Amino acid sequence: MKKKFPLTRYYNWLIYSVINPKLNEILMKYARGRMADIGCGIKPYKDMASKIVSEHIGIDHADTFHAKTNVDLIGTVYNIPTADESFDTILCTDVLEHVEEPGAAIAEALRILKKGGYGIYTVPFYWHLHEEPRDFFRYTKYGLRYLFEKNGFEVVEIIALSGFWVTFGQQMAYYLTQFRNESRIHPLHWLLPPIIVLIEAIAFLLGKIDRSENFTIEYLIVVKRN
Repeated sequence: MKKKFPLTRYYNWLIYSVINPKLNEILMKYARGRMADIGCGIKPYKDMASKIVSEHIGIDHADTFHAKTNVDLIGTVYNIPTADESFDTILCTDVLEHVEEPGAAIAEALRILKKGGYGIYTVPFYWHLHEEPRDFFRYTKYGLRYLFEKNGFEVVEIIALSGFWVTFGQQMAYYLTQFRNESRIHPLHWLLPPIIVLIEAIAFLLGKIDRSENFTIEYLIVVKRN
């Protein structure tokens, strides 16, 4: 039986339906050897990566919102406690929006990556405020290219992960979720989940037709240290 992705809930499966297949494809193509998962949280991609890399090192800061069960190194994006060129691959998913100085974080990732190694990042474009107050930025593909090239990386690929309908459907799902009453005797507790799932399902199907990249919910970016 296929394992459920650890971050999936009834209100957010749509976003992972577009991120995870593409991320798996990109990991298969570029990842190898010893991988640093920067801002790993609960290390949700450990099962995906275990088939590809030889070692998956989770890195997160001491005040992370998440449990530290899967954190192997305590550090910050600006100061990772490891030697230069320690890793063959960098993975960093939905972290750069929470970083005050993204250029400095990218430069630190470059430091710990071996020459010829790849960095794989996901970053939001259209997304609501989350993990406040540590939510600072949203990124266009032009801003991403500028940031990574300015800090020493070669940009290999920038991939828009959705069109309008997936972006709209996922944001609508999050919007409606805030009205779900926690009391089990309140009708919205039971009525909203199936409505939200239906909206996501319709958006998923429409997303197969519409690929308007100007409305992407996220970008996946692959960079290389030369």
